[in-house]
Amino acid sequence: MRYFLLSFLLFFCTGKISAQDFNYARKAVNILASDSLKGRGYVDNGDKLAADFIRSEFEKFGLQAFNGSFYQEFETSVNTFPDRQSIVINGKELEAGKDYLLDPGSPSLKGSFDVMTVTADEILDNAKFVNKLRVSSGQLIAVLPFDKSNFSKEQNDQLNGVINFLKYHSQNPSKGTIILTNDKLTWAGSVRQHPKPTIIIHSDSLDGSLKSLKLDIKSSFVEKYTTQNVIGYVEGKNTDSTIVFIAHYDHLGMLGPQATFNGANDNASGTAMLLSLAKHYSENKPKYNTVFIAFGAEELGLIGSKYFTENPLFPLSEIKFLMNFDLAGTGDEGIQVVNGSVYKDRFDSLVEINEEMNLLPNVKIRGAACNSDHCMFDQQDVPGFYIYTLGGIQAYHDVYDRPETLPLTEFENYFKLIVEFIDQL
Repeated sequence: MRYFLLSFLLFFCTGKISAQDFNYARKAVNILASDSLKGRGYVDNGDKLAADFIRSEFEKFGLQAFNGSFYQEFETSVNTFPDRQSIVINGKELEAGKDYLLDPGSPSLKGSFDVMTVTADEILDNAKFVNKLRVSSGQLIAVLPFDKSNFSKEQNDQLNGVINFLKYHSQNPSKGTIILTNDKLTWAGSVRQHPKPTIIIHSDSLDGSLKSLKLDIKSSFVEKYTTQNVIGYVEGKNTDSTIVFIAHYDHLGMLGPQATFNGANDNASGTAMLLSLAKHYSENKPKYNTVFIAFGAEELGLIGSKYFTENPLFPLSEIKFLMNFDLAGTGDEGIQVVNGSVYKDRFDSLVEINEEMNLLPNVKIRGAACNSDHCMFDQQDVPGFYIYTLGGIQAYHDVYDRPETLPLTEFENYFKLIVEFIDQL
């Protein structure tokens, strides 16, 4: 009976703490993914506005800074689209982010152009395609939608090779490339600018055939852009080892003022988990030194985490375990644990805690994958997990990943699981 009451009180108190952190996390997501932060990219200082918010929260929680500053600055090149973009087909102006995207490495281009279309079958017929390409000078060349499942692996490799040539090679004689697609529009970032622009247009946005196009694409390539990681720590009872929590706070920014990529799930949610844990451990002294790192420039190629691991603020050998939070905003189907099979004993412990506390629907195992900032630490033999939530909304790298549609379905239980796991290390 005594054990039961103790367990009940422990669970009740943990629930209260998590409920408070859920409310805090929701507020953090709403701020980080608000239009005022410009998509946390490299237009109108979106990255710096986000970093300033995180720094102010670290200060509010009483975290300590390395070398007197919460910022670790570094430089990167980046291609940006700060100005209004315009694409008009058959007299209809398309809507950025919903009707079309620009390849993130696209340069500027303005004018009215005839459009030459090519099909997948024509691309696979080398003689036909070369003849079309020869007469494409001064025009835009448009690849019509095709179903990859209708072609063999070798044919798909050939199609991808030709499309990459059209998109990225300076010897493409056309003025630029249009990719017509039936797939969801998904954007990215770029640290380089390509010789010619590529426009990805969803086929549903076309009213009739595509014969001509008027466009005004404006890009701005910044060769040396200064951005930052935001880093703070809480001193633990045992200062011989260090726990590290990481999440990238940057996102894709803006495609002109018409389209903001707010990145609520990716990765305002993971940053909210990082901040919630910083808040928790600032109020509950941890067993080990605990470091919180919000990385910049993840979307540009893990640049912030690469810089940190090459210029660490403390010895990486001191890290007992690292946890990377990216896409923490759903959880209807549980969580996926990258490196679970690499650190199987730790994974088994995570599963056991989840089952005993009846928290998440599922804890799925996965091997190593270089798909987020943990990868840079993996390469330095630092033990750790990268965890992301499963199920729920599918908004990702698009204009629909907004705070009002992000459910944070299992955030409270996810938070409880992480705290209990770390406390048992």
